[in-house]
Amino acid sequence: MPSPKPEWIRAKLKPFSTQFRSTSRVVNTSGVATVCEEAHCPNIGECWSAGTATFMIMGETCTRGCKFCAVKSSKNPSPLDPSEPLRLARAIKKLGLTYVVLTSIDRDDLEDQGAKHFAESIKLIREFNPNTRIEVLTPDFQGIVTLILTVANAMPDVFGHNLETVRRLTPKVRDRRATYDQSLKVLHLVKQTYPNMITKSGLMVGLGETKEELVEAMEDLRAINVDILTIGQYLQPSQQHFPLKKYYTPYEFKELQQIGEQMGFKKVFAGPLVRSSYRAAEVFIEGLFKTNSSSGEDS
Repeated sequence: MPSPKPEWIRAKLKPFSTQFRSTSRVVNTSGVATVCEEAHCPNIGECWSAGTATFMIMGETCTRGCKFCAVKSSKNPSPLDPSEPLRLARAIKKLGLTYVVLTSIDRDDLEDQGAKHFAESIKLIREFNPNTRIEVLTPDFQGIVTLILTVANAMPDVFGHNLETVRRLTPKVRDRRATYDQSLKVLHLVKQTYPNMITKSGLMVGLGETKEELVEAMEDLRAINVDILTIGQYLQPSQQHFPLKKYYTPYEFKELQQIGEQMGFKKVFAGPLVRSSYRAAEVFIEGLFKTNSSSGEDS
Protein backbone atom coordinates (compact mmCIF):
# COMPACT_ATOMS: atom_id res chain seq x y z
CA MET A 1 0.00 0.00 0.00
CA PRO A 2 1.60 3.31 -1.10
CA SER A 3 2.58 5.37 1.93
CA PRO A 4 2.51 8.03 3.11
CA LYS A 5 -0.23 9.99 1.39
CA PRO A 6 1.20 12.69 -0.85
CA GLU A 7 0.35 16.27 0.02
CA TRP A 8 -2.11 16.66 -2.87
CA ILE A 9 -4.31 13.82 -1.62
CA ARG A 10 -4.87 15.34 1.81
CA ALA A 11 -8.21 17.07 2.32
CA LYS A 12 -7.63 20.55 3.66
CA LEU A 13 -9.79 20.79 6.74
CA LYS A 14 -11.39 24.11 7.55
CA PRO A 15 -13.13 25.22 10.75
CA PHE A 16 -16.75 24.13 10.80
CA SER A 17 -18.87 26.93 9.42
CA THR A 18 -22.32 27.97 10.57
CA GLN A 19 -23.67 26.43 7.36
CA PHE A 20 -21.89 23.14 8.08
CA ARG A 21 -23.51 22.95 11.51
CA SER A 22 -26.89 23.85 10.05
CA THR A 23 -26.62 21.18 7.36
CA SER A 24 -25.47 18.61 9.89
CA ARG A 25 -28.34 19.44 12.24
CA VAL A 26 -30.99 19.13 9.52
CA VAL A 27 -29.52 15.88 8.19
CA ASN A 28 -29.29 14.29 11.63
CA THR A 29 -32.70 15.41 12.89
CA SER A 30 -34.57 14.56 9.70
CA GLY A 31 -33.69 10.89 9.77
CA VAL A 32 -32.13 10.96 6.32
CA ALA A 33 -28.77 9.43 5.38
CA THR A 34 -25.98 10.95 3.34
CA VAL A 35 -23.31 9.18 1.35
CA CYS A 36 -21.02 11.94 2.62
CA GLU A 37 -20.94 10.14 5.98
CA GLU A 38 -21.50 6.53 4.95
CA ALA A 39 -18.76 6.45 2.29
CA HIS A 40 -16.27 8.49 4.36
CA CYS A 41 -16.12 11.19 1.67
CA PRO A 42 -13.09 13.47 2.09
CA ASN A 43 -15.06 16.50 0.90
CA ILE A 44 -17.78 16.49 3.55
CA GLY A 45 -16.52 19.66 5.22
CA GLU A 46 -16.41 21.61 1.98
CA CYS A 47 -19.76 20.41 0.66
CA TRP A 48 -21.70 20.72 3.90
CA SER A 49 -20.24 24.15 4.49
CA ALA A 50 -21.69 25.09 1.11
CA GLY A 51 -25.09 23.75 2.19
CA THR A 52 -25.09 20.81 -0.23
CA ALA A 53 -25.21 17.07 0.38
CA THR A 54 -25.62 13.79 -1.47
CA PHE A 55 -28.51 11.87 0.04
CA MET A 56 -28.52 8.08 0.24
CA ILE A 57 -31.90 6.40 0.17
CA MET A 58 -33.18 2.86 0.80
CA GLY A 59 -31.15 2.26 3.93
CA GLU A 60 -27.50 2.21 4.89
CA THR A 61 -26.80 -1.47 4.21
CA CYS A 62 -26.08 -2.73 0.69
CA THR A 63 -26.85 -6.19 -0.66
CA ARG A 64 -23.58 -6.24 -2.59
CA GLY A 65 -20.01 -6.48 -1.41
CA CYS A 66 -17.83 -4.43 -3.73
CA LYS A 67 -14.22 -4.59 -2.56
CA PHE A 68 -13.62 -0.83 -2.80
CA CYS A 69 -16.62 0.35 -0.78
CA ALA A 70 -16.89 1.22 2.92
CA VAL A 71 -20.69 0.89 3.08
CA LYS A 72 -22.03 -1.99 5.22
CA SER A 73 -23.20 -5.12 3.39
CA SER A 74 -25.86 -7.77 4.12
CA LYS A 75 -28.00 -10.23 2.15
CA ASN A 76 -31.10 -9.10 4.04
CA PRO A 77 -31.11 -5.37 4.88
CA SER A 78 -33.97 -3.74 6.73
CA PRO A 79 -37.23 -3.18 4.82
CA LEU A 80 -37.66 0.11 2.99
CA ASP A 81 -39.11 2.99 4.99
CA PRO A 82 -42.13 4.24 2.99
CA SER A 83 -41.93 7.61 4.75
CA GLU A 84 -38.37 8.27 3.58
CA PRO A 85 -39.19 10.09 0.30
CA LEU A 86 -41.41 12.57 2.17
CA ARG A 87 -38.85 13.13 4.94
CA LEU A 88 -36.18 13.65 2.32
CA ALA A 89 -38.24 16.20 0.40
CA ARG A 90 -38.93 18.13 3.59
CA ALA A 91 -35.26 18.05 4.65
CA ILE A 92 -34.20 19.46 1.27
CA LYS A 93 -36.76 22.22 1.66
CA LYS A 94 -35.36 23.06 5.11
CA LEU A 95 -31.87 23.22 3.69
CA GLY A 96 -33.03 25.44 0.85
CA LEU A 97 -31.08 23.47 -1.73
CA THR A 98 -31.35 24.32 -5.42
CA TYR A 99 -29.44 21.21 -6.48
CA VAL A 100 -29.44 17.77 -4.90
CA VAL A 101 -27.80 14.45 -5.64
CA LEU A 102 -29.77 11.33 -4.80
CA THR A 103 -28.03 7.97 -4.62
CA SER A 104 -28.55 4.58 -2.99
CA ILE A 105 -27.08 1.28 -2.05
CA ASP A 106 -28.06 -1.81 -4.07
CA ARG A 107 -31.25 -3.57 -2.97
CA ASP A 108 -31.19 -6.87 -4.85
CA ASP A 109 -33.43 -8.28 -2.13
CA LEU A 110 -36.42 -6.25 -3.35
CA GLU A 111 -38.67 -7.25 -6.24
CA ASP A 112 -38.17 -3.90 -7.99
CA GLN A 113 -34.74 -3.32 -6.40
CA GLY A 114 -36.00 0.00 -5.10
CA ALA A 115 -36.74 1.61 -8.48
CA LYS A 116 -40.20 2.82 -7.41
CA HIS A 117 -38.73 4.25 -4.21
CA PHE A 118 -36.27 6.23 -6.32
CA ALA A 119 -39.07 7.51 -8.55
CA GLU A 120 -41.26 8.46 -5.58
CA SER A 121 -38.37 10.37 -4.02
CA ILE A 122 -37.84 12.36 -7.22
CA LYS A 123 -41.56 13.10 -7.43
CA LEU A 124 -41.84 14.39 -3.84
CA ILE A 125 -38.62 16.39 -3.99
CA ARG A 126 -40.05 18.18 -7.02
CA GLU A 127 -43.40 18.68 -5.32
CA PHE A 128 -41.82 20.34 -2.27
CA ASN A 129 -38.94 21.98 -4.13
CA PRO A 130 -40.13 22.93 -7.64
CA ASN A 131 -36.98 24.91 -8.45
CA THR A 132 -34.53 22.26 -7.30
CA ARG A 133 -32.48 20.37 -9.88
CA ILE A 134 -32.20 16.64 -9.21
CA GLU A 135 -29.28 14.39 -10.08
CA VAL A 136 -29.49 10.66 -9.45
CA LEU A 137 -26.64 8.20 -9.10
CA THR A 138 -28.28 4.80 -9.40
CA PRO A 139 -27.46 1.12 -9.01
CA ASP A 140 -27.50 -1.02 -12.15
CA PHE A 141 -30.87 -2.65 -11.27
CA GLN A 142 -29.32 -5.87 -12.67
CA GLY A 143 -29.75 -4.36 -16.13
CA ILE A 144 -33.55 -4.84 -16.07
CA VAL A 145 -34.98 -2.37 -18.58
CA THR A 146 -38.30 -1.70 -16.84
CA LEU A 147 -36.57 -0.88 -13.56
CA ILE A 148 -33.99 1.45 -15.12
CA LEU A 149 -36.76 3.26 -16.97
CA THR A 150 -38.90 3.53 -13.83
CA VAL A 151 -36.26 5.93 -12.53
CA ALA A 152 -35.54 7.63 -15.86
CA ASN A 153 -39.28 8.18 -16.47
CA ALA A 154 -39.40 10.25 -13.27
CA MET A 155 -37.25 12.71 -15.25
CA PRO A 156 -34.26 13.55 -13.08
CA ASP A 157 -32.19 16.37 -14.55
CA VAL A 158 -29.06 14.21 -14.56
CA PHE A 159 -28.92 10.41 -14.66
CA GLY A 160 -25.69 8.99 -13.30
CA HIS A 161 -24.36 5.47 -12.97
CA ASN A 162 -20.70 4.72 -12.28
CA LEU A 163 -18.59 2.40 -14.39
CA GLU A 164 -16.16 2.50 -11.44
CA THR A 165 -13.12 0.86 -13.05
CA VAL A 166 -11.71 -0.64 -16.24
CA ARG A 167 -13.01 -3.82 -17.84
CA ARG A 168 -10.16 -6.09 -16.66
CA LEU A 169 -10.45 -5.09 -13.02
CA THR A 170 -14.25 -5.07 -12.77
CA PRO A 171 -14.58 -8.74 -11.65
CA LYS A 172 -11.87 -8.20 -9.02
CA VAL A 173 -13.09 -4.88 -7.66
CA ARG A 174 -16.88 -4.96 -7.94
CA ASP A 175 -19.46 -7.44 -6.70
CA ARG A 176 -19.96 -10.38 -9.08
CA ARG A 177 -23.46 -9.11 -9.94
CA ALA A 178 -22.05 -5.86 -11.27
CA THR A 179 -20.51 -6.19 -14.72
CA TYR A 180 -18.78 -3.72 -16.99
CA ASP A 181 -21.19 -4.21 -19.89
CA GLN A 182 -24.22 -4.08 -17.61
CA SER A 183 -23.19 -0.64 -16.39
CA LEU A 184 -22.75 0.55 -19.98
CA LYS A 185 -26.20 -0.84 -20.75
CA VAL A 186 -27.81 1.30 -18.03
CA LEU A 187 -26.34 4.52 -19.40
CA HIS A 188 -26.99 3.58 -23.02
CA LEU A 189 -30.66 2.76 -22.37
CA VAL A 190 -31.27 6.09 -20.64
CA LYS A 191 -29.61 8.05 -23.45
CA GLN A 192 -31.50 6.14 -26.13
CA THR A 193 -34.81 6.73 -24.36
CA TYR A 194 -34.19 10.37 -23.43
CA PRO A 195 -31.52 11.78 -25.79
CA ASN A 196 -31.55 15.20 -24.07
CA MET A 197 -31.20 13.84 -20.54
CA ILE A 198 -27.70 14.52 -19.20
CA THR A 199 -25.89 11.27 -18.43
CA LYS A 200 -22.91 10.94 -16.15
CA SER A 201 -20.45 8.29 -15.00
CA GLY A 202 -17.39 7.99 -12.77
CA LEU A 203 -14.09 6.13 -12.67
CA MET A 204 -11.66 5.48 -9.82
CA VAL A 205 -7.91 5.30 -10.44
CA GLY A 206 -5.10 3.72 -8.49
CA LEU A 207 -6.44 0.16 -8.56
CA GLY A 208 -3.76 -1.18 -10.89
CA GLU A 209 -5.24 -0.12 -14.21
CA THR A 210 -3.08 1.05 -17.12
CA LYS A 211 -3.45 4.34 -18.95
CA GLU A 212 -4.50 2.41 -22.06
CA GLU A 213 -7.26 0.67 -20.12
CA LEU A 214 -8.51 3.98 -18.75
CA VAL A 215 -8.62 5.45 -22.25
CA GLU A 216 -10.56 2.40 -23.44
CA ALA A 217 -13.12 2.84 -20.64
CA MET A 218 -13.50 6.52 -21.51
CA GLU A 219 -13.98 5.62 -25.18
CA ASP A 220 -16.65 3.06 -24.23
CA LEU A 221 -18.54 5.77 -22.31
CA ARG A 222 -18.29 8.25 -25.16
CA ALA A 223 -19.51 5.60 -27.61
CA ILE A 224 -22.87 5.67 -25.79
CA ASN A 225 -22.87 9.48 -25.56
CA VAL A 226 -22.26 9.87 -21.83
CA ASP A 227 -22.03 13.63 -21.23
CA ILE A 228 -20.06 13.99 -17.99
CA LEU A 229 -17.19 11.99 -16.54
CA THR A 230 -15.64 12.21 -13.08
CA ILE A 231 -12.24 10.67 -12.34
CA GLY A 232 -10.97 10.44 -8.77
CA GLN A 233 -8.30 8.75 -6.70
CA TYR A 234 -9.25 5.47 -5.03
CA LEU A 235 -8.55 5.56 -1.29
CA GLN A 236 -8.50 2.17 0.40
CA PRO A 237 -11.01 2.27 3.30
CA SER A 238 -9.27 -0.47 5.30
CA GLN A 239 -6.74 -3.29 5.02
CA GLN A 240 -9.64 -5.63 4.19
CA HIS A 241 -10.58 -3.69 1.06
CA PHE A 242 -9.04 -3.86 -2.42
CA PRO A 243 -5.40 -2.76 -2.16
CA LEU A 244 -4.37 0.67 -3.37
CA LYS A 245 -1.68 0.36 -6.05
CA LYS A 246 -0.83 3.95 -6.90
CA TYR A 247 -1.43 7.61 -6.11
CA TYR A 248 -1.96 9.57 -9.32
CA THR A 249 -0.31 12.98 -9.50
CA PRO A 250 -2.19 16.21 -10.30
CA TYR A 251 -0.38 16.20 -13.66
CA GLU A 252 -1.75 12.74 -14.50
CA PHE A 253 -5.28 13.83 -13.59
CA LYS A 254 -4.90 16.88 -15.80
CA GLU A 255 -3.75 14.66 -18.65
CA LEU A 256 -6.78 12.36 -18.24
CA GLN A 257 -9.05 15.39 -18.19
CA GLN A 258 -7.58 16.66 -21.45
CA ILE A 259 -7.92 13.23 -23.09
CA GLY A 260 -11.59 13.08 -22.09
CA GLU A 261 -12.30 16.58 -23.33
CA GLN A 262 -10.70 15.73 -26.67
CA MET A 263 -12.99 12.69 -26.89
CA GLY A 264 -16.03 14.95 -26.67
CA PHE A 265 -17.28 14.71 -23.09
CA LYS A 266 -19.15 17.91 -22.28
CA LYS A 267 -17.23 18.02 -19.02
CA VAL A 268 -14.50 15.94 -17.42
CA PHE A 269 -13.86 16.63 -13.77
CA ALA A 270 -10.65 14.91 -12.67
CA GLY A 271 -8.62 15.28 -9.50
CA PRO A 272 -7.28 13.46 -6.43
CA LEU A 273 -10.32 14.17 -4.22
CA VAL A 274 -12.97 14.19 -6.94
CA ARG A 275 -16.00 12.04 -6.17
CA SER A 276 -19.11 11.38 -8.25
CA SER A 277 -21.13 14.27 -6.85
CA TYR A 278 -18.34 16.62 -5.74
CA ARG A 279 -19.43 20.23 -6.29
CA ALA A 280 -21.82 18.97 -8.98
CA ALA A 281 -23.95 22.09 -9.28
CA GLU A 282 -21.27 24.70 -8.72
CA VAL A 283 -18.59 23.34 -10.98
CA PHE A 284 -20.25 22.18 -14.13
CA ILE A 285 -23.86 21.03 -14.09
CA GLU A 286 -25.43 24.50 -14.00
CA GLY A 287 -23.25 25.46 -16.94
CA LEU A 288 -24.59 22.52 -18.93
CA PHE A 289 -28.15 23.48 -18.10
CA LYS A 290 -27.52 27.01 -19.33
CA THR A 291 -25.99 25.66 -22.53
CA ASN A 292 -28.93 23.36 -23.17
CA SER A 293 -31.41 26.12 -22.40
CA SER A 294 -29.78 28.58 -24.77
CA SER A 295 -29.69 26.00 -27.57
CA GLY A 296 -33.38 25.22 -27.13
CA GLU A 297 -32.84 21.68 -25.89
CA ASP A 298 -34.96 20.12 -23.18
CA SER A 299 -32.58 18.97 -20.47
